[in-house]
Amino acid sequence: MRYITLLTTISTPEGPPPGALMAAIAQLGEQATQAGVLLDTAGLAPSAAGARIAVSEGEISVTDGPFTEAKELVSYAIYQVGAKEEAVEWSRRFLQAHVEHWPGWEGDVQVLKVLGPEDFGPPA
Repeated sequence: MRYITLLTTISTPEGPPPGALMAAIAQLGEQATQAGVLLDTAGLAPSAAGARIAVSEGEISVTDGPFTEAKELVSYAIYQVGAKEEAVEWSRRFLQAHVEHWPGWEGDVQVLKVLGPEDFGPPA
């Protein structure tokens, strides 16, 4: 099963992330890679660099960022694991690195199953 994890930040202390945090994230990524479960990961630019495309009442609209949500989506990871609990555990470890190395940082991770052909019935 594949899961995508989406990291959002709620509150970030001033300045760049501490070097110790970045080292811990790199080490965790190496562990996940060696375990054969990490498929991809990357940071994301702030919403100011993006756009939102929506459909409402049959009309398509495009809105340039930044968006006004309190949370900012900042990174993702894609895992190939045997169960949701494994993706949750890797995400918990990722957040634990933030707790240990960046006091004052607050955020969360969404863990979402990536659907594949096995999740749908046979073609009609």
